[in-house]
Amino acid sequence: MTQFQGSHILSVNQLDLEAVQNVFSVATRMTPYALRQKRTTVLDGAVLGNLFFEPSTRTRVSFASAFSLLGGRVNETVGMASSSLSKGESLYDTARVLSSYSDVIAMRHPDSFSVRDFAKGSRVPVINGGDGSNEHPTQALLDLFTIQKELAAGGRDISGMNIAMVGDLKFGRTVHSLSRLLCMYKDVSFTLVSPKELAMPDSVISDIENAGHKITITDQLEGNLDRADILYLTRIQEERFPSQEEANKYRGKFRLNQSIYTQHCKSNTVIMHPLPRDSREQANELDNDLNDHPNLAIFRQADNGLLIRMALFALTLGVDSQLEQYERPVNWYSRKADF
Repeated sequence: MTQFQGSHILSVNQLDLEAVQNVFSVATRMTPYALRQKRTTVLDGAVLGNLFFEPSTRTRVSFASAFSLLGGRVNETVGMASSSLSKGESLYDTARVLSSYSDVIAMRHPDSFSVRDFAKGSRVPVINGGDGSNEHPTQALLDLFTIQKELAAGGRDISGMNIAMVGDLKFGRTVHSLSRLLCMYKDVSFTLVSPKELAMPDSVISDIENAGHKITITDQLEGNLDRADILYLTRIQEERFPSQEEANKYRGKFRLNQSIYTQHCKSNTVIMHPLPRDSREQANELDNDLNDHPNLAIFRQADNGLLIRMALFALTLGVDSQLEQYERPVNWYSRKADF
């Protein structure tokens, strides 16, 4: 993908390394706006249709905040029951109508490839905010952006790194998209840790192998984290299982706490998680005793998501070269400006 302006962003497969680095460059320029050191009104008058037909907090609010920080306005639809899809309206018809009310649409839907089908009827760019267990391209971009920044801070690089992905790799769409982005780099070693029933899909493994990367597949956490530069945990995607009883078989199987980290990881292993983490006692895949650990990057990850989504809006609407032209001072107090 070399042309962002006017384009849908549905899959990481649309992107090449040059496009990814372009997104990262624009995202970095968004930092003073996200920190409220400055503001820009470059999208004043533009409207985002924020359509979330599956429960979401972080991603939905991140899209809305990103658009608002560029000066735009947000119209939201939350939940299938509150939309005409519950009355039998097709995705195509919904797209034809709602795209006439918006300049760009961000959409999440519980069915795989549903956002792609919706985009066929849309007259404005559509950004995939997650479609079932298929993909989550904006999460993958913010994850990769985070990995690049975290490794660079320690003098390391994505090419040549070792990443351990742990948890529900079958239904975890974030690891599917991130793995495909990492295929653009060289000599990445993947350690895939999951129950056999929740292993990474064969199609993703084929992509990794075809890119020439090393893969270790295991169902054991201990003894498989000692080389990891990045430790990427995922929760059990219980909403994708046929029953709660089936999901409960795997909850709490892989847990990380301070003791396990100290015993099994390198001292500079970066801890990531796409959030939300399941902090209930029976799951607790990422313990609160790591909250103050300097290598815990999960909240920096979320912060980076705002920058990435701001960049994608600017690129798809063709205003990335005009950000500074529409800058204004921030005239209210904000603690963020002190960071």
